[in-house]
Amino acid sequence: MAMRLLAHEVSDICLGKPPLRSIPVSATLAHALSVLKRLRQNHISVWSCACHSSKTISDHDCRCIGKVSVVDVILFLCREENLSQPAVALQSYVSILIPEVPVVVRYLEPHASLVEAIDLLLEGAQNLVVPIQTKTSAKSRKKVLKEVAPFDCPLHNVLEYCWLTQEDIIRYLLNSIGLFCPTSITPINSLNAIDTANILAVHYDDPAFSALPLLSQAIIQQSSVAIVDSDGKLIGEISPLTMNSCDVTVTAAIATLSAGELMAYVDYGNPPEDLVHLIKDRLEERNLGALLDWVEEETPIFSCSSFYSSSSDDDSVSSWGSGGRLRRCSTRQVRSSEAAVCNPRSSLVAVMIQALARRVASMWVIEEDGALVGIITFSSMLKIFQEHLKSLR
Repeated sequence: MAMRLLAHEVSDICLGKPPLRSIPVSATLAHALSVLKRLRQNHISVWSCACHSSKTISDHDCRCIGKVSVVDVILFLCREENLSQPAVALQSYVSILIPEVPVVVRYLEPHASLVEAIDLLLEGAQNLVVPIQTKTSAKSRKKVLKEVAPFDCPLHNVLEYCWLTQEDIIRYLLNSIGLFCPTSITPINSLNAIDTANILAVHYDDPAFSALPLLSQAIIQQSSVAIVDSDGKLIGEISPLTMNSCDVTVTAAIATLSAGELMAYVDYGNPPEDLVHLIKDRLEERNLGALLDWVEEETPIFSCSSFYSSSSDDDSVSSWGSGGRLRRCSTRQVRSSEAAVCNPRSSLVAVMIQALARRVASMWVIEEDGALVGIITFSSMLKIFQEHLKSLR
């Protein structure tokens, strides 16, 4: 039974995955944000294609060079040189956010093995770009490609692609979790799965701005930044996933608030009125009038719950919106700064289920009294499965 799992191909995991949506490398950050809003996605793939500048089509004229998220744009706007001119910064090309190293997006053939996919993810890839195998003829796909606007190629290399993440692989392995007994029911503290060395944390009273370098690391590690009290107990977190659900005007809050105050600001999209006034006062004190004007005049590109809320007007609350006025936004399923936690004596399968249910790539490991022990990520889980699968070869 376990040997059969080794024979599984990446195409098996791709079944039912939607075609990958994309933007060209020539797109601006403002355009990327509008696409993310329209598609209600956390990330959008970025492609370098000849079809963006030419009508000629070849079989090798496109490559995925990276991905862009809302939090990437927020971090860019928080750079010192951009705080004074956010509107200008949003006209920058998305290429400015694509790092050369590490390579977070890797190409993988559909017939590649499950172990090959896990190996690439553990080498630092966050998204595996895989061609979707369809019955549509290459001739038909070329015809579609020629007829679309050159700025928005729906096909690349005359193919459609999807991408796989660590979450996809973990979810797939969960379907065969019985093959990994007794490892799957072993406590995570007995599997050496808890990372105690790479804990990214800031104190509750530290400036939120000081958490930005840690947040950049968290994006690479696919983890979060813990917010702790003076006793080292976990209070909450600043996570890439939470920031992805925010309006980019949260930049003003990050530039002026403490880590604890930022938690209150992002929670349920309902910052207290006194916090809103505090942000305005501090922006004026720091001579960031242009940022203040932008926040007050900009019609928000996102609502505070654009990715996770329903369209119903029920259960709505108020938050800071255009012109400094309060705007309405739904509280249903909105991400908050509440951290996903587990116990060091929890079994591996229990932690997997909890992380998948919360749609998070990492879980904080705490004791009963709230003391922070460490963090367990999808990466550390995949290492355990990788070792198990390779032992079967």
